[in-house]
Amino acid sequence: MSSITNNPTTIAVFGLGYVGCVTAACLANLGHKVIGVDTDPGKVANVVKGEAPFYEPGLEALVKSSVERGLLTATTSTADAIAAADIVLLCVGTPSEKTGNLGLDQLRRVVTNINVKLAGRQKRLDVAVRSTVFPGTCEEIVESVFAGNDLVRVVSNPEFLREGTAVKDFREPSIIVVGGSDPAAVERVAGIYSPLGVPPCLVSLRTAEMIKYACNAFHAVKISFANEIGALASRMNISAEEVMDTLCQDDHLNISKAYLKPGFAFGGSCLPKDLRALNYRASRLDIKLPMLCNVLASNDEHLNRAIDAVADLGNIKLGIFGLAFKENTDDLRESPVVTMLEYLIGKGRDMKVFDPHIQIDAIYGSNKNFILNAVPHIGKLMVGGLEDMLGWADHIVIAQKPSTALAEAIRASGKPVIDLVRSGTGQPV
Repeated sequence: MSSITNNPTTIAVFGLGYVGCVTAACLANLGHKVIGVDTDPGKVANVVKGEAPFYEPGLEALVKSSVERGLLTATTSTADAIAAADIVLLCVGTPSEKTGNLGLDQLRRVVTNINVKLAGRQKRLDVAVRSTVFPGTCEEIVESVFAGNDLVRVVSNPEFLREGTAVKDFREPSIIVVGGSDPAAVERVAGIYSPLGVPPCLVSLRTAEMIKYACNAFHAVKISFANEIGALASRMNISAEEVMDTLCQDDHLNISKAYLKPGFAFGGSCLPKDLRALNYRASRLDIKLPMLCNVLASNDEHLNRAIDAVADLGNIKLGIFGLAFKENTDDLRESPVVTMLEYLIGKGRDMKVFDPHIQIDAIYGSNKNFILNAVPHIGKLMVGGLEDMLGWADHIVIAQKPSTALAEAIRASGKPVIDLVRSGTGQPV
């Protein structure tokens, strides 16, 4: 692994718990000058002696070698650490309170203490929050404390370290995230990880804070999904391992970026039907699958948010682009757009609908039965061309991904647009 001893950065790491001590030792191993700071004199004494204050595979050796090389030390003195530091990494605990909210007392204390010790400082200081904090915390707590000091810039630098593999996770990161409003501070903090050879994701401050929650929630969802599928498969004498191992062979749709993009609610002839069938069979087998049972409810709530956003536009002429449940099909079965139209018709909204792949006179069978049962007068709402809708409407609602040409035509119309496909909840464009 490369070193940067020719141009070391002095970094003060506040908090010598699992995240802080691993971060401090690993950064020192990269060639930085690192000062660990903790209110616990026992942890500080351990590090000064070259010992890890707790067991974590590979950590003891890193602490020992970094201390021996003079690149890692520790102190209980905030003033001493701040006096030498170019960058501060905040790695203090943010435990859960009884309500489920984060306990931010440690973060408030350490930030306030640092601010007090900055009196007389002449050089800039970049403060990076590695602790897991809810979006807005860096602004509302950290930046507000340093608001009167022009030398301090605040960024978010969430950690992705797992106990038991933390050293390996640091040295072989799958992702490095740094977010902030000051580009120089973001790049400076990201630069301390440059020897790892992983291009950092440079984002906004709140995005960085949210990414950590999105990652952990996704991990929890994956574990719960595998466990629920496994429980149902096992009850039916099916190898749960074989099911999930085979599922993971598909890296085009299953283990991939597919579907991991905020958008409109799902519909169609497969997903809703198969989820209902899966949950029905589980109930007959007396197996509770709380996550899978709530997927359709989650989808309904997402659709309701979109409907509310459109309804809030008021009594204006609405042009709805898209009727099928997704682009490049004429399948109307369980299309979320149809549900939205039913609601808006009931509220007396004035609408016209255009879908490039649907001609009402041409559809038949279950597709025709579905739309006529849901919206009997759908033919009166449909227009034959995009220009007919654009020329009539006051506001455009994109409920289906348009082709490049059609998207350009919508933009060129100059009409205000709500894009349900891009955000799912009515993002103006």
